Amino acid sequence: MYIYDSIDRTLVAERVAEFRDQVARRLSGELTEDEFKPLRLMNGVYLQLHAYMLRIANPYGTLSSEQLRRLAHVARRYDRGYGHFTTRQNIQFHWIKLEQLPDAMADLADVGMHGMQTSGNNVRNITTDQWAGVAPDEIEDPRIWAEIIRQHVTLHPEFSFMPRKFKICVGTASHDRAALRIHDLAFRLHRNAAGEAGFEVMVGGGLGRTPYLAQTIRPFLKKPDLLSYVEAVLRTYNQFGRRDNIWKARIKILVHDLGAAAFAKEVEAEWQSIKDGPLALDAATVAEIASRFVYPDYEALEDGPPELAAARRADSRFDRWVNNAVANHKKPGYAIVTLSLKPEGGTPGDCTAVQMDAIADLADRYSFGEIRIGHEQNLALPHVAQRDLPAVWRALDALGLATPNIGLVSDIISCPGLDYCSLANTRSIPIAQEITRRFHDLDRQRDLGRLHINISGCINACGHHHVGHIGILGVEKNGEEFYQITLGGKADDNAELGTLIGPAVPYAKVADVVEDIADTYVALRTGPDELFIDTLARTGIEPFRERVYAAR
Repeated sequence: MYIYDSIDRTLVAERVAEFRDQVARRLSGELTEDEFKPLRLMNGVYLQLHAYMLRIANPYGTLSSEQLRRLAHVARRYDRGYGHFTTRQNIQFHWIKLEQLPDAMADLADVGMHGMQTSGNNVRNITTDQWAGVAPDEIEDPRIWAEIIRQHVTLHPEFSFMPRKFKICVGTASHDRAALRIHDLAFRLHRNAAGEAGFEVMVGGGLGRTPYLAQTIRPFLKKPDLLSYVEAVLRTYNQFGRRDNIWKARIKILVHDLGAAAFAKEVEAEWQSIKDGPLALDAATVAEIASRFVYPDYEALEDGPPELAAARRADSRFDRWVNNAVANHKKPGYAIVTLSLKPEGGTPGDCTAVQMDAIADLADRYSFGEIRIGHEQNLALPHVAQRDLPAVWRALDALGLATPNIGLVSDIISCPGLDYCSLANTRSIPIAQEITRRFHDLDRQRDLGRLHINISGCINACGHHHVGHIGILGVEKNGEEFYQITLGGKADDNAELGTLIGPAVPYAKVADVVEDIADTYVALRTGPDELFIDTLARTGIEPFRERVYAAR
């Protein structure tokens, strides 16, 4: 956990006071809604379909048990008893009244939480791998570098009013669990031929109306140059980014129009003028930031304790959960536990106040008071002793958080859609709920293996449908809800955008189409070990297209 200092706490408290005054002026009529809009957006407040929505930043997806309890308090006191975790490792509350927003923000500020820069044309919440600091395959903790960037860009006067929103991600593991290639700017730490650690710099990723994967503009950047290079990229975007057309304002359009090589040339020219200045990171600065991260006092444990093996033999449900939801930890005798927020018939990413309080209690007892948020809209306990896994499973099972469906067909990423969002064309949540009902049989899900479904209710792609193995995009046709289906998207190390298989299908047929695709995969695969995405790569989409449209 990162421990915030007095500067952070003062900044957040002052922001709450400013926003309280702004809300008072809006309620009195001194500010119109148009005048109030840019002020509320800078604090993470949206006006959605039915009410205001408050989005809270969770930098790099890390939460303390105290913070999670405070989120539960906000859900219970100001909302309708739940919150919604998003693909940017944030949480949203969809039903807070405007006059209560300053009080809710003040309660959150007491534990170092805020909504600053979770909306608006600025640098959004910095994200990373939800297993950061504990994953066996990482070079080092990416949160240190994410925190350095966060401190620099927060309320930065030059980067608070950019051509469009800007999303940054940092990864340091051999396997990409942070979806680096779909970000405006991403850094992947790796080692060069000499064994020196540095960053691959990727720019111009983004989904939405015109999806692009980020392109590498610098294969290796030395670690001390990270912040100056961030500054150079942002300055270049500010200089050349379109401000006359909202649809062409994202950096992905700029990189595409200029070409990655030309954009890189502009960045390099800007960087040369600042790289040896005050933004160059010396070892003492990095060490000071790193020192604010408090790591658990792990016990000396052995992997595979006998009580765990005995519990797995004794209970097949527990054994299935361990196989699905428990990952290796860098420390012997410990494990990473993923909590599924995707129950059958539920809303992907939703978590009740009761569940939040209970998870906080479990974190205190079993995970050194720490919780993580993943971009797949699930939570994780990152420091669980393997001997405690049976007890953790029983507690999670009682809370409805132990569905062993991580990475399977019912582990759906979905935006809130037309049930909440004023931008949406169609509903997303009911589609996700129906698919989970169709695939309620966990044995069937396990037989299908890793299969990612992503759903967006409009072209803005908040559900990341472009990079789902099966992507579902809602489109409106003559007042009716239709859905386009794409296949083959991936957001991992070998990221790809999905391919449209044919005409959009009506709302009532979407779950049938997903079943047809799943059945086609089973019929075509070479064996149970061939994953859906591998079968699709081998056969192409034509057999799936034929099956989906044969009877329609």
